[in-house]
Formats: sequence, C-alpha cells, structure tokens
Amino acid sequence: MKKILATIFKTIRENIFTPWGLWLAFLGVILLSALVAGIMIFWKGLVITNLTNLVPWGLWITIDLSSIAVSAGAFSLCAGVYLFGLKRYAPLARTATFIGLIGYTMAMLALVLDIGRPDRFYKALMFWNVHSLMWEVTMCVMLYLTVLVFESMPIFASLEWLRTRYPLLAKKMESIHHYAPFLAIIGLGLSSLHQSSLGAMYGVIKARPYLYKPEMAALFMFSAIVGGIALTLLASMLSSRLTSKARVNDILIERVSQFLSYLLIGYLYIRFWDWMASRYMHEPGRTEAYHLLTVGPLSFNFWFGELLLGILVPLILLLYRPTRLSPFWRMLALAMVVGGVVAFRYDINIVGQLAVISYLPGEAVVSYTAYSPSLVEWASGMGIVAYGLLAFSLGVKYLRVVDHRLTDEEHEVVTVKSTETVHA
Repeated sequence: MKKILATIFKTIRENIFTPWGLWLAFLGVILLSALVAGIMIFWKGLVITNLTNLVPWGLWITIDLSSIAVSAGAFSLCAGVYLFGLKRYAPLARTATFIGLIGYTMAMLALVLDIGRPDRFYKALMFWNVHSLMWEVTMCVMLYLTVLVFESMPIFASLEWLRTRYPLLAKKMESIHHYAPFLAIIGLGLSSLHQSSLGAMYGVIKARPYLYKPEMAALFMFSAIVGGIALTLLASMLSSRLTSKARVNDILIERVSQFLSYLLIGYLYIRFWDWMASRYMHEPGRTEAYHLLTVGPLSFNFWFGELLLGILVPLILLLYRPTRLSPFWRMLALAMVVGGVVAFRYDINIVGQLAVISYLPGEAVVSYTAYSPSLVEWASGMGIVAYGLLAFSLGVKYLRVVDHRLTDEEHEVVTVKSTETVHA
C-alpha cells in the first residue's frame, strides 16, 4: 500500500507540480467555471446577464470582435507567403494559421453564448438575407473557418500519435499543403470581406449616430491586420522563451516587426482622422457619444489604451532600430499593439450604445445608459480566452506550431543566415 501511494504521489509531483502541469490546472479551473456559467446561461436565459435592449452587445461581442481581429495574421501572412512569394516567412504563416483557427473558434463560442438560441444557427444557411451585412459576415465567417480547417490539416498531420496510428490519414492531411496557394486566395477574399464588413455593419446603424459613418470598414480592416500580425509575432517570441518546444528565427520576426511599424502609421492616421472628423459632427446622439469616448468613462481607454499605448508608443519602439532589435522592447511593443486593438474593438462596440437617442415625434432627446458585465458574463468570457490559451499551448507542445526550422515541402531551401539565427 505504501508503495502504491508513493508511486501515486511521485506521478503527481512529476506531472502536475511542474510549470506545464500548473498552467494546465490554472486553465482547467477557469474552463470549469466557464462551463458552469454557460450551463446557467442556457438554463435561465440572457436575463441573468447585464445585457439589455439598450446595450445588447457587451463583453461577449467584444471578445468575438477581438478574437477575429487578432486572427487576421492568418490571411495577411498567408497572402504574403503564397501570393507574393515571400517563402522565407512560411513558418510564421504556419503559426498565424493555427492562431487564426483558434481565434475563429473562440468567436464562434462567444456567439453561441450571445445569440441566446444557438440551436437556431442554421437559419442563416436556410434563409438568405442578401441585403444584410450581418448575414454576409455570418456566411464569410463560416466559410473562412472551413478554409482555416483545411489550411491547418498539415499542422495536425504532424501529430506523432496520428502519424503512428493512422499514417494514411496523416499523409492525406499533409497533401493538402499543395493546395495552400488556392486556399490562401480564397481565405484572403473571405477574410477581407468579413473583416471590413464587420466595421460596415456598425457603420450602417442609423439608430447609433456615432457609429453611422463610412470609415468604420477601413478602421476594422486596418486594426485586424496590425493586431493579427502583432499577436503572431508576440505568441512566437513568448513561446520560445517559455518552452524548448518552440524555436524562432529572430531575423524573420524583426523584419516583420519593421513592416508592422509602417502599417501602424497608416492605422494611426485613419484613427486620428476619425477622431478629428467626429469633433465637427454636432448632432444628437453623435456628440454625446463622442464626449463619452473622449472625456467620459471611456476616455482613459481611448487616449491611453488605444492611441498612446496601443499605437503611438509601439510605433516609436518598432521604428527605432535599437529598440526593435531588443527582444524585450519588441515584445512589449507587440503586446501593446494587441492590447490597443482590443481596446479599439471594445470602445467601438460600447460607445455607440451608451448614448441613447429617442425617435419619438418631437425634439430628439438623448439619454445615457451604462453597462458592466455580470459575473456569469465574466466567467464564461474568460473561459473562452482560457480555451484559446489552452489550444495554443497544446499546439506549441505537440504540433510544433512555433518552429521556424520547418519549411514548406516545395521550398526547403533556407538562407544560411536565417538558419544560423534560430534560437531556442
């Protein structure tokens, strides 16, 4: 009996009381809490949340929008590799594809909670409303998720258990790699459509005057591209410093970081232009929402989260060569870009709903409302985030999604300079 107990304790100590085991346990606790919260939501309905008719889109939609935004590295980097011939960046495209798959499944989970009746998801497939941007986004998301599944099959084919037990299936999944250029073209079209249409969906809502403007599509598109590339680079660098399973090529990351700094200039210009243009729009609903964003409860998030720390500071850090070459400053800049994109999606999602305009006959009257997520919203929302972290952690450990020594089968030649700079 003593030997059995000793063996059990030894197994627990060797497998659980390790950084990897504690990390899994931490995520497991969050996921268990989210499961309980999700059951409560499905059992009692959205009435237990703080969502209302005035603020129907809250934390879950912010997670949905942010997940889709930071997954845009998949279509942008795959387009660079397979359409523009930048073959040296294929390992980064591999990482971005896996992150894209995780991000879109996270968005799906958020929508399952938010729509209230997930059992009716098929309605969009049966009843086509071709005049609805929301329907177009729904179709593009479902189709692009399918494309990501096919693009990720060669990654899952590298799983040792699959290659050992089902070698023919693994070989078939690996062969899909040859269709990567065609999948990249389809993915570029679908992702570009729905990334911009997400912004356009907000931009055509007349009942929310602050959001009713044409530049929303461009803002969503730009924020998605910079956020997706930044997360891919950040996840790669962070993984390589936490586990020996991840290996990165610092030259590739530094070059893409420099390109990201140029994109940030364009993003800063569009966001600044949108802010300046909003100052001169004096109309009911729009003016009040503008003040909520710039001097009201969302002002700190806007000035510091979005503009200063989300765009301006990382732009300087990535443009200035000494800080860009420093792994610490580069990781900090990339983290701030990702945080800035999330802050932008939160601000845009919330601000237009907090200033409520009455459309009853007579003078337009604007009133204010407030929103803060309930406990079940936080628990379920953090569970979605924990799922994403768990999926990526397993991918790094077992699927080598961050391994810059890997190259595509069609172009195995890597420059000597790049090979010599592979770091653990």
